[in-house]
Amino acid sequence: MARDISKIRNIGIIAHIDAGKTTVTERMLYYTKSTHRMGEVDKGTTVTDFDPEEQQRGITIYSASVALDWKDVHVNLIDTPGHVDFTAEVERSLRVLDGGVVVFSAREGVEAQSETVWRQADKYAVPRIAFINKMDREGADFHGTIEQIRKRLNANPLVIQIPIGLGPPHVTNPFRGIIDLVEMKMLTFTGESQGAEVVVSDLPDEFRDEAELYREQLLGELFNYSNELAELVLSEAELPVELVRRVLRQATVQRLIVPVLCGSALDYIGIQPLLDAVMYYLPSPADIPPVEGVDPKDPDRKVIRKPDDDEPFSGLVFKVLAERTGDLYFVRVYSGTLKANSRVLNPGKDKKENAAQLYQVQADRRKQVTSVGAGDIIGLIGPRVSVTGDTLCDGAEPVLLGSIQFPETVISMAIEPETSLERKKLADTLEMLKRNDPTFRAIESEDTGQTIISGMGELHLEVIKHKLLRDFNLNVKVHKPRVSYKETIQNTASATGKCQRQVNGVNLFAECRVRVTPEANDLPARVFTNWVMEDSQQGQCIQTMMTSLKEHAEGGGLIGCPLWNCAIELLPIEFPEPLPSEVALRIAAADAFNEVLQQAGVTLLEPIMKVEVTTPADHLGDVINDLQQRRAIITNQQLRGHNTVLDAEAPLSAMFGYSMAVRSVSQGRASFSMEPLRYGPAPADVQASYM
Repeated sequence: MARDISKIRNIGIIAHIDAGKTTVTERMLYYTKSTHRMGEVDKGTTVTDFDPEEQQRGITIYSASVALDWKDVHVNLIDTPGHVDFTAEVERSLRVLDGGVVVFSAREGVEAQSETVWRQADKYAVPRIAFINKMDREGADFHGTIEQIRKRLNANPLVIQIPIGLGPPHVTNPFRGIIDLVEMKMLTFTGESQGAEVVVSDLPDEFRDEAELYREQLLGELFNYSNELAELVLSEAELPVELVRRVLRQATVQRLIVPVLCGSALDYIGIQPLLDAVMYYLPSPADIPPVEGVDPKDPDRKVIRKPDDDEPFSGLVFKVLAERTGDLYFVRVYSGTLKANSRVLNPGKDKKENAAQLYQVQADRRKQVTSVGAGDIIGLIGPRVSVTGDTLCDGAEPVLLGSIQFPETVISMAIEPETSLERKKLADTLEMLKRNDPTFRAIESEDTGQTIISGMGELHLEVIKHKLLRDFNLNVKVHKPRVSYKETIQNTASATGKCQRQVNGVNLFAECRVRVTPEANDLPARVFTNWVMEDSQQGQCIQTMMTSLKEHAEGGGLIGCPLWNCAIELLPIEFPEPLPSEVALRIAAADAFNEVLQQAGVTLLEPIMKVEVTTPADHLGDVINDLQQRRAIITNQQLRGHNTVLDAEAPLSAMFGYSMAVRSVSQGRASFSMEPLRYGPAPADVQASYM
């Protein structure tokens, strides 16, 4: 199934919740004849939102991969969630994609999650185009949204289409089509054909002046990126359309500009030109720099893999769809060719894996193929030990690619089975869900025997709970969500731990010396040592103490919460003769860990959330008052159309149930979004309850 790599586009549709991503995807599938009917979000009939929970809520929860063919390019498209609780789906998608289509609502503009996904795309250096959707809505503001893209996202938006009219049909000048500034043509879309028929016509005189002005701005910007185009502009010669497109493409791939398009997916306007823009301006895998990895046996040696079928095979697992019949692994192939019924290496775990069956995935449907080439995305059945972020490669030419980092969980709740018979079934199900979702955690509490599940927000845990009850028919008791606190140290300190005891007539003796230092990095405790021993047995002793310290840091400090924002250094000591046993070393390390925390002093940290509330001015005072009662700090306030947007920082513990509260104080007219920001000191009463 190897394809011409220059004809492949691996793209993601990303945006804030409710900007219209899934509707855009549905229209793309219909116009490329990948589906025979248009799905509707409100009716729960979309191709990509096939999970019952997504259909019921009308939102995207899981990223869905679909393939479509437009003109002479093959597009692997991933529709991602917009809700911040499912940001991991966006993170892992962007890690393997070459380009992105960022959808903005013309009415709401750049929203909080728009900024988050934009930062994620910046992190992975993903070129993107912007599609301003919902141009038919009351209050749509094309120019205002472009200005927000420029200011809030620090981007360089370049308009390549302008709208004909703005707003719904009942206004004086409603949105009814677009003007393509590259070809200087007017495009309208017939309602009778559900937008499938695009009428291309010359510019009417009433729109020519505005179009000429924007065309001049477009060429003025492209002037900076091409000497050939600059010479033609200066000589006032006719500009070939292909040259304009080529320069646009080069600047987009180099992330110097963000081409801006517009339309209304719900009203069938602007989707085919958006598909053209994906084809013309977003990169193929051949346009992206070769992927870099390291030699798994020599991490200091870099290994380059070019996007070529003749290179040794390398790929990255970016999603695991855990199923009882066998897990489906989504793999981005960076180099070489992968064939069905072959063997590959997982270099991170040093394990051989089976590549039994290959599938081209179309949301919840699959088409089996025999091989796949460089640059493509494939569904794979066969691996047993691989997880999200793992590399798969040719065993004869190993390479370890960069993994995917996911944010820490911020909220937990306890669940327990109704009967002891269901305990094992619950444990197996949770293991399956953990493979599926890297931001989901499940551990059994030694104190209560309850299982504690953790996630990224209230909605995340609610979806998990419904999945356990509905999809797996588990009878479980679910307790109220609670905040995932962390603890950190107050001062630098050093301590020596000892093991001096007799067990079954055997004397156990060992010492371990550690130092802890505060760090302001908002990350889990870092355990390290500069202590190196050439003697292998002494080296093993060091490794045993390091392992014990890491386990204790993850398991919790003096308060019982995971240790955060500090460094734990194992310091050199003199080993006795004979060398201490593993048990003695672990006991000494545990003693040193507890002793050094006692000396340093610990404090409790709580998750602080970044909150954005959009409210009409009539209810601004009530919304601010409610936020302040929740210990929120207002950091910014600005007008956006007829609404006021508040930026605030608030502790997660005070934000439970906020969705109902904000609707209540605003008579249902305010909306909000919330995402993890950092950890900060918990208030004195919460500290006291844990101490």
